[in-house]
Amino acid sequence: MGSITATGHQRALSRPLKAVDIPQAEYPEVRIAGRTLRPTVVFDTYWRFAAKRQAVYLSRLAGESGPWTDDPILLRHRFTNCYRAADRVSQYLIRHVSYEGSQQLEEVVFRTLLFKLFNRVSTWELLRDAFGEISWENFDYPAYDEVLSRAFASGHRLYSAAYVVPPPRLEADRKHSNHLRLLELMMMGDLGTRIADGGSLRAAFQILQSFPAMGNFLGYQFAIDLNYSAVFDFDEMEFVIPGPGARDGIRKCFGPASDGIEAEIISYMADHQQEHFERLGLRFAGLFGRPLQLIDCQNLFCEVDKYARVAHPEIAGHSGRSRIKQLFEPVPEPVDAWFPPKWGLRT
Repeated sequence: MGSITATGHQRALSRPLKAVDIPQAEYPEVRIAGRTLRPTVVFDTYWRFAAKRQAVYLSRLAGESGPWTDDPILLRHRFTNCYRAADRVSQYLIRHVSYEGSQQLEEVVFRTLLFKLFNRVSTWELLRDAFGEISWENFDYPAYDEVLSRAFASGHRLYSAAYVVPPPRLEADRKHSNHLRLLELMMMGDLGTRIADGGSLRAAFQILQSFPAMGNFLGYQFAIDLNYSAVFDFDEMEFVIPGPGARDGIRKCFGPASDGIEAEIISYMADHQQEHFERLGLRFAGLFGRPLQLIDCQNLFCEVDKYARVAHPEIAGHSGRSRIKQLFEPVPEPVDAWFPPKWGLRT
């Protein structure tokens, strides 16, 4: 198929927005967590960005040839999908880690955490090629450490750059060695059963957070990843932990008055998403009918923070960053769409 044909209205929405496009006075005040917030121009950019980025994803999923948008910022720079589970690494995790192999509780937990500690497909495949089936039952710390150490010494990159996973101090010389020790410590502490007995996403987060180097953000992210699997089925809308990128995006959307109530703001965005898409005349059908969850609204704030560095350079966040580092580079592989069967999505 050819590239997307946009109507005049769609073309107007897809160009980067400047403060002069929509006067500040047109934005309604919103009441969140007992505070009255006056959204900035970036607030509507959040919803416009979500609609445009999801349209790009669906076009690529349908096999349409690019370009998939006429927005110059989206064409030039790399942004993650609106839905966290739709990104390539999450897709690999769900399809090839969570749902391939033994579905016993401890095995699913072991595979998920091993994958996420490195968050890099090539590292997982390196270990899989070395050991065949990856399992807690057959886990051998020295053997795994040797494979990763040999790869590291030869210049193999072991970790994703998506976010920093700090090394725990568990008396090993190398970061990856300490992470393997952390994984062993978690599994020997009967992590999977404790999470299952906890019965909620928040309990899973709190249990993960109790281990070395598992801060708020990582604990929450790992809880979400475990919850993709068939062995847990917690409510993703229970709570959210804003990351540093999301805090920047929230500050750009709502100004300094948003400081300290970021989680409540993310909940507001999830609860009122349909209202704002309709208010702006935007088409957003969700992920095959699945609305944005808290984790997705959190991630969208990270992406809008980046987008606003170019579209709204006059509006500052916390970090003061002014450039988007990663450029968009099309990949030859087709876009996958394989989501947890328990979601009941018709892809």
